[in-house]
Amino acid sequence: MASSRKQSRNIDEFIVNFPPNVQKILGKLRKTIHEAVPKAEEAIRYGIPTFRLNNENLVHFSAFKNHIGFYPTPSAIVAFKKELLVYKGARGSVQFPLDKPIPFGLIRRIVAFRISEVLERKS
Repeated sequence: MASSRKQSRNIDEFIVNFPPNVQKILGKLRKTIHEAVPKAEEAIRYGIPTFRLNNENLVHFSAFKNHIGFYPTPSAIVAFKKELLVYKGARGSVQFPLDKPIPFGLIRRIVAFRISEVLERKS
């Protein structure tokens, strides 16, 4: 799903390219991230929605045929390793299946972790 769409200029354009059920999930994911970090800047980086803080990428996300891809960096994957064991993933990513509830509370905590990492580097 993600690879077949045209390059989006912003997150709204990105989300509208998906079926309504996926749009709803992506919209809630976007809102969850904004609630955790209201001052974050929205961008499209690497062709996918990205939230930035202090000129640094905080998290990215995308949608595919069977899952939502969430990319919070390798350090966040390590920090939440136990909670993420039930999901497929890689060094800096996790896949949340579309046929299961999306763990928005966990996502919020991961975003908070990433905020603390970015702010520590700033000081």
